[in-house]
This record gives sequence, structure tokens and C-alpha cells, in this order.
Amino acid sequence: MGLLERVDRMQLAVNDRTAAEDTFARLFGAERARLDESAYLNAWRTVLSIGESELELCEARGPGIVRDFVERWGEGLLCAGYAAARVDALAAHLDAIGAPYLREGDQLYLPGTTTAGFPMVISPLAERARVGPVSFFYEATNTLDSDWRAVADLYTKLFQLDPTKFSPISSARFGYEGTLTLFDPPARLDRIELSQTFGDRPSAMRRFVEKRGGDSLYMCYLETDDYDALQRRLLEGGATLIPRGASIETERDGCWVHPKSLHGLLLGISRESLAWEWSGRPERVQPPPARSR
Repeated sequence: MGLLERVDRMQLAVNDRTAAEDTFARLFGAERARLDESAYLNAWRTVLSIGESELELCEARGPGIVRDFVERWGEGLLCAGYAAARVDALAAHLDAIGAPYLREGDQLYLPGTTTAGFPMVISPLAERARVGPVSFFYEATNTLDSDWRAVADLYTKLFQLDPTKFSPISSARFGYEGTLTLFDPPARLDRIELSQTFGDRPSAMRRFVEKRGGDSLYMCYLETDDYDALQRRLLEGGATLIPRGASIETERDGCWVHPKSLHGLLLGISRESLAWEWSGRPERVQPPPARSR
């Protein structure tokens, strides 16, 4: 096992924590876990429980990282959050290889200049009771202009990952090539998705890379053990959904929630086990359950 165990949380930069909390409570059954502040971000934070994961809603309290992000890009995904069982060991390793980070309380922040434009927050590994109809976050996507192989080598070095566990990916639909840096397959799906985009393959991902000026943090994914019920809840809550298949009315596997519905967050949702289809172990995919009447 390397120095990262799980996708643990996401941090969103928002204009109004109260409004964002209402959105995620209504759509995902998220519940407030605590309120705190971050000097590093110069932000107030509302931390929500969502499935077994957490979602940090960060509202600027003055000049700094969150305010700069919102003024430049609007609300959206600020940091991808991962968990380490040995945070001190990870910090010592980063020190040893000269990789810049900042420590605040029990969290480590790695800026996009240390990664491939992929700001990260590392928290201590914690087991949590599941809240709402969501299981957990399992992926954040690092959209790339850089060669994905070089970025995979970088993350292997930063986090002592095992490349034999990685799973190659490509998509004609979305115009990318890359790999999934799986941490502990087949036990868990947790990983960083590396998606290299190309100027001659127009796509939403490529447009995002060009807008952000290169390597960047794009989106995240979560799993649910009752996709049908969650999709109904999202539609009833007024969310705009993009189906994996032909139509949202017939969709049984997964979807994407449009950023306009989630304070700038592009969120993918997949039903339980489905993500193994593109994660190197398609034999682990189970068929969807019979529709409830």
C-alpha cells in the first residue's frame, strides 16, 4: 500500500455556504458535520457528511485562495481530498523529496504547482457511518495537457503508489487517454484519474484544459447503492442530469450532474460496482437490480 488510501472529501469554493448546504442536503441528503475555519484558505467552512465521505463548502472570509478562485472561475471544485493512514509519514516523505506542501492542523495541502495542476488536501484516514443515499467519493479527475505517463510517474513518486495496480483508460467519446492510479484494487475503487486531452480531439475536457491554461482539476465521481432512487431524488430536486446512455428516462447505470445544479461542481454518479467496467476488472460488475414498483 502506498501513502494514499482513499478519496476522502472534496472542497468547493462557494459564494454562500448556507445556500450550498441547502443544495446538497436537498439533492443528496448531506448533513452538517461541523463548522470551522481555514487560515490557509482564509475561508469559513461548512463540512457536510455525504455517504462515507465529507464535502467542505468554503466561503471566503477575506483575500486569499478561495476569493481568488471564485473571482476568476466562479464557484467550483477547489481541491480534491484524499486520506492517508500515515499523514506524518507522508509529510516526511514529501520533505525528503523536496515536494512543497503546507500543513494546517491535521491536513496537508498540496498546491497545483506540486502536482500536475491538481490541488489536493490530505486528511487522516477515518471510518464514518454512511449518510444519505450516497456511498462515497471514489475519484477526482486530473485533466491534462501534459503526457499522462509523466504525471503517473510524478504521483508514483509523491505518494509511493504501485503502478502495477494502475488501469489504462481511453475514451473516443470524450477524447482522452490516460490511466487510473488505483490505490487498492480490487478491494476499492479509490484513485486519481489522469486524462490527457489533445488539441485535435475537441471535447468538453479539452475546452476545460484550454480555459484553465493546462493541467487542471476537472470533476469528481461518487458511487451509490441505489442509483434509481438517487436519480429520482435529483430530478425531483430540479437537477440537470446528463445520462450515460440514450436518455435519462431509461438510464439505470449512471449520469453526470451539470455544474449549474451543484455550485460549479461537475459530478459523476455510478451505480454500485459499475465503475469496475472501466477500472480493469469488468468481471466485478453486477447487473442493476430489478426496478422497484
